[in-house]
Amino acid sequence: MYIPKANQQTDLPTLLGFMRAYNFATLVSQDDGVPVATHLPVTLTQRGDTVVCHGHFAKANPQWRRLGDQTALLMFSGPHAYISPRLYEQTESVPTWNYIAVHAYGRVRLMDSTTESAEVLRVISDLIAQHEPSYQAQWDGLSEKYRHGMLQGVVGFELVVERLEGKEKLSQNRSLTDQRTVSESLLKSPDSDYRAVGAAMRQHIESQG
Repeated sequence: MYIPKANQQTDLPTLLGFMRAYNFATLVSQDDGVPVATHLPVTLTQRGDTVVCHGHFAKANPQWRRLGDQTALLMFSGPHAYISPRLYEQTESVPTWNYIAVHAYGRVRLMDSTTESAEVLRVISDLIAQHEPSYQAQWDGLSEKYRHGMLQGVVGFELVVERLEGKEKLSQNRSLTDQRTVSESLLKSPDSDYRAVGAAMRQHIESQG
């Protein structure tokens, strides 16, 4: 990911907080030199300084079969907003887009649901705990036959993060006046993504004193 120095975010707690908040990620790998991607939810854990991502593919999805010995990419995308040049002090300005994104690179270890069902169950339970804890009781109450059938239809995976890249493109290249004007405009938008970008900009401005 191209990241100008002004847009770099390297603080690990900040990156992890963003990844957990926007955990519906895109996993990208290659199949005979052709990029392939799957959109899926993941959970995060830390083992010391190491970040580990867990999720699962549909078994019918061929991507998992072709991961091989390669580095995969998990892309986490957050709020984004069009920025009009009319918001800038200088009329000789062009439109742009503000956004936040994190890229996580690492190798994928697959979990075989027939021999490592306990591990796959933990992946499922962690996703339930993050998104709907109250559903766990219903899941536990499903018949063993039904749950077994569901587990046979997925392939769990673990990606140990070898490299993290964080980008916060929040008009840092503009004057403080422009940043405030853009932030205030976005915060008034009916679009929730625009308001989220505006809030992130305001937080960045306040952090700069």
